[in-house]
Amino acid sequence: MRAVLVLLHRWFGLGVAVFLFISGATGAIISWDHELDAMLNPTLFHANSAEQGVVAPVKSGLELANIVEAKEPRLRVTYVLNEAEPGHTIPMMVEPRLDPATGKPYALDYNQIAVDPVTADIQGRRMWGAVSVSRENLLPFLYKLHYTMHLPEIGGFDTGVWLMGIIGIVWALDCFIALWLSFPNWKSWRKSFAFRWKDGGHKLNFDLHRSGGVWVWGLLLVLAVTSVSMNLNMQVMQPIIKVFSTVTPTAFETRTPVAPDKVVEPKITREQVTRLAVEEGKRRGFDVPAGGVFYSSMFGLYGVGFFIPGNDHGDVGLGNAWLYFDAATGKPEGARIPGTGSAGDLFVQAQFPLHSGRILGLPGRILISFMGALVAMLCVTGVIIWFRKRQARIRQKSQKIRERAQDAASGSTPSGVKPAAAKAGANVEGRESASLS
Repeated sequence: MRAVLVLLHRWFGLGVAVFLFISGATGAIISWDHELDAMLNPTLFHANSAEQGVVAPVKSGLELANIVEAKEPRLRVTYVLNEAEPGHTIPMMVEPRLDPATGKPYALDYNQIAVDPVTADIQGRRMWGAVSVSRENLLPFLYKLHYTMHLPEIGGFDTGVWLMGIIGIVWALDCFIALWLSFPNWKSWRKSFAFRWKDGGHKLNFDLHRSGGVWVWGLLLVLAVTSVSMNLNMQVMQPIIKVFSTVTPTAFETRTPVAPDKVVEPKITREQVTRLAVEEGKRRGFDVPAGGVFYSSMFGLYGVGFFIPGNDHGDVGLGNAWLYFDAATGKPEGARIPGTGSAGDLFVQAQFPLHSGRILGLPGRILISFMGALVAMLCVTGVIIWFRKRQARIRQKSQKIRERAQDAASGSTPSGVKPAAAKAGANVEGRESASLS
């Protein structure tokens, strides 16, 4: 049994090592993606009007979105914050509208813009998630690399998302295999938690891999399971969850998406849907304002999130509340209210906060950053262990080949059985050679 598990652990580990190393290393960085992005790209985050000391009324995000769409009729704002943090720009996600002449979307080389809330000037543009390590694209590049490896969609099949989801499954299974292998002898269980710091070399490398994994085994399993949930929620996790609990369908699961060239303009405005959401929020007892609005043209849905300026990422707990509305009628189409619903709903809500560490706020993000680096370390130490053992097997095999060659040259056999010539009356030297083999 142990031999089979060792073999599985070896090949599972080698099969996912490169991908988990990249995912772990990028995960350690993107725990701070917004802070690092702001440091690298101040133009995208800090309003020029504030830097220049301009004294003028600050426009709301909804007003700015209308101004931007009027200036740039080829685009539609798909996400906007209602209010900016003091001195900051208002970020917006955008998509191309349909060109009436061709019936196809306009060509845009950007999908994110940053707008000065005082002057309404577009300070910066970029294609979020582009394969580029330029200053403005670095953090989005690393973020998308983390969960897709930037592999392309093929015929509508998202190969990167599926690959990383499958790797998450293998990782979760290997967590249990590794735990079993880490305790071969229960009488000496303390060794599985120890580090031979003074010995260094391969002994310390082995301890870093085995004991390092044992100490944080539960967190590794959480990261593995949540990575499956993030990438293959509908395909894998929800069918499993539904065995044990009901799961409330989201507004997107109850609608059929349309092709990009079939989208239609919403019948109600962002201002109207925000008012509807605020009224519904009061009825539900929300104590935070409507902080942002997004529009999904593929599903014909508006979503309104509730959060204070600066907390649009949901920096603690299970995240922010969202209400969804039909973009043609304004009819309520569901909600995502953290901390409510069935046990299955709560499990689903917890996946991103757990994976990102945001469920614990700042300490959680620090922990996840550490875990990302540790996952990368486990991949490196595991490959080193495999490489050393492989080299040892090669040396052992080469030694056996040399011994057999020597035996053949001396007329003996590896088993020590006398060759036919010796049986037939070979000389004493031949018999001695055979007996010594």
